[in-house]
Amino acid sequence: MLSIFVVVIISYLIGSIPSSLWTGKLFFGIDIREHGSGNAGATNTFRILGWKAGTAVLLFDFGKGLISTTVISQLAWHIGSGPVVLYSNWDVEPMMLIFAGVAAVIGHMFPIYAKFNGGKGAATACGMLYGIEPVSISISLAVFLIVMFTTRYVSLGSIISSFIYPFSQLILRYGYGWEIDGSVILLSSILALGIIIKHKENIKRLLSGNENRVKSFKPSNGRINEDQSVT
Repeated sequence: MLSIFVVVIISYLIGSIPSSLWTGKLFFGIDIREHGSGNAGATNTFRILGWKAGTAVLLFDFGKGLISTTVISQLAWHIGSGPVVLYSNWDVEPMMLIFAGVAAVIGHMFPIYAKFNGGKGAATACGMLYGIEPVSISISLAVFLIVMFTTRYVSLGSIISSFIYPFSQLILRYGYGWEIDGSVILLSSILALGIIIKHKENIKRLLSGNENRVKSFKPSNGRINEDQSVT
């Protein structure tokens, strides 16, 4: 159990690194949470700080999830007697990948370094899921891009792609015989639900017709762009 605890704590601390907040303060002298949507995530960084800063934050947040699943989770086999099987029908390795990844996503949403006021977890979750099972998350990514570019709603793309993710895993497992562990499907479903709940304000604005659309992906030249409508 010690090994699981250590992996979860380290993954949470990595996920807690508030890349958008620190980027805004270090390079632009602003608190990203005081502008735009008020969210400390990559999409609000695109909106306020421009595409260069937004891309850097997006990649960093993606990397937090990917590193936690592919690197930090492996520490469990080097601590004490290794990870303990919590449920006999689950394989230990995918279970550790999930635990590490979920901890990183929770860290991104509720970062200890930023008074537990973080982002919505979509980018970190995407990195986590690529480290676990890249095919189904690639399907969700394709859906995200299609929805975003056709509707110009980033939030809607995040919500829909999160919603279909566990269903794509079920289809791959039971429809095509892919070997996807049940723990991956279960905990990925919980993660997807958490991301959707985090978007509750966006859902309210979508239903009322007040949600902001992406207006442009053109460079901002480093200027603060309050009019670049990105959720």
